Amino acid sequence: MKPIYFVLMMMMAALPIFADVWADRPLRALTLQERHVIIDKGTERPFSGQYDMFFKEGIYTCKQCGAPLYRSEDKFDSGCGWPAFDDEITGAIKRISDSDGQRTEILCAQCGAHLGHVFEGEALTPKNIRHCVNSISLEFEPKAVQSPIKKAYFAGGCFWGVEYYLEQQPGVIEAVTGYMGGHTKNPTYKEVSYTNTGHVETVEVTYDASKVDFETLARLFFEIHDPTQQNGQGPDIGAQYRSVIFYSNEEEKKTVEKLIALLRAKGFDVATKLRAATPFYKAEAYHQDYYEHKGKQPCCHGYVKRF
Repeated sequence: MKPIYFVLMMMMAALPIFADVWADRPLRALTLQERHVIIDKGTERPFSGQYDMFFKEGIYTCKQCGAPLYRSEDKFDSGCGWPAFDDEITGAIKRISDSDGQRTEILCAQCGAHLGHVFEGEALTPKNIRHCVNSISLEFEPKAVQSPIKKAYFAGGCFWGVEYYLEQQPGVIEAVTGYMGGHTKNPTYKEVSYTNTGHVETVEVTYDASKVDFETLARLFFEIHDPTQQNGQGPDIGAQYRSVIFYSNEEEKKTVEKLIALLRAKGFDVATKLRAATPFYKAEAYHQDYYEHKGKQPCCHGYVKRF
């Protein structure tokens, strides 16, 4: 009975470490080879693991529980034959003294899976630390490939003219007239024009970022209308004709702020407002591609070089 009692006691002692993890997520079934390293704390042969000389962008996760452990930007070639990292995702790694009494073992903080060992003082990178990890203890999740198709939102007077010029820009897939910035859901042209919806006549530009960038579109916008005119554009006067760029992220915001600063340095008293994007409502069908259907040129907009 002694051996059984001993095993039971060891299992009960381990429960507090893993109980929360078992309750939150199922652990992955391991192969015999994976168990040898992850559970029995074995070591794979040097230069044999799939992630030794592997440097794609992404995240390395725990083979057993899937918890994120390391970022690709912290991986380096140490020449040791195992994946090496000089930093970890905060809170992802647990350190304990190795059974040899000399090294420091590293474990997945979530499930306790054996990863390898950590070494300091080798001066291999500026951080002066090396997580020496078994490939078999890891899974790699590649960085998501972002679609080059993006959207941008510009308001500069009557949306017919803004749409016309922006749609001519190479790299633009489509320009759509509509309304943005107000408080009325699904507004009509009549409501925007004659009631206080708060909306501005806006053009949604769908573009291929691999062919044209946001700054190019923003520069064009400032050159196809008068960004110094207050509360309207040309003969179109009213809050719905304001000059506004609706930004979707901080990068776009900083780009517009830079362009406005450049224009002001040139002496332009820019009236264009910068606002965070809100829901865009497509305008009625007869407002789409207006000048194309009419076979005319814009009467309220024209190109003037300002940069």
